[in-house]
Amino acid sequence: MNYRWWVLLLLGLPGWALAGPCSLLIVGDSLSSGYGLAAGQGWVDLLDARMKKAAPQWRVINASVSGDTTQNGLQRLAPALARHHPQGVLIGLGGNDALRGIPPQVIRQNLVTMIRQAKAAGAWVALLEAPVLPNYGKPYADALAKLYVEVARAEKIVRVPCFVCAVGTSPDLMQADGIHPNEKAQSKMLDAVWPHIRPKLRCAVKKP
Repeated sequence: MNYRWWVLLLLGLPGWALAGPCSLLIVGDSLSSGYGLAAGQGWVDLLDARMKKAAPQWRVINASVSGDTTQNGLQRLAPALARHHPQGVLIGLGGNDALRGIPPQVIRQNLVTMIRQAKAAGAWVALLEAPVLPNYGKPYADALAKLYVEVARAEKIVRVPCFVCAVGTSPDLMQADGIHPNEKAQSKMLDAVWPHIRPKLRCAVKKP
């Protein structure tokens, strides 16, 4: 079999044509996994579609799992980095921690460890600020909001301000549970994230 036919055979294998030279790994919770939405409607799917036009050398790998906390994300990150070797990592965790009242210092340590693991793997990192419901009072909510600012500044990474907060106050943009944004909100969520990560989409693949 000559080289030309070998290449054509590879391109015909499932998944091969989808592979891109640079990838953005998203490690999040239900807000990024598309909870309650039809396939292809989530903001991460919209991001992938936008990147195909604005940064076609990039692809999205969505490793988000509904219900995940920062501890869950920490447990899953290292295997995901080893498997995908992403050039960028977007961390969108902490909302479920807040629902459980997990101490801010625990959330901070988990996020910092994840950020440093990603950076050690050669990826740039962006941190999505988590929405915090007032279940545990204003001091707790303020401590969490401050935490994201401080972690991003200390680790010298991109911080994306709460990308769901603007839609969370509009009932027509929320699902029946009042917690998860509906399909109409997803483009607005993407628009809140895009300006922060767009400057990072410069593709440079490091050889292993």
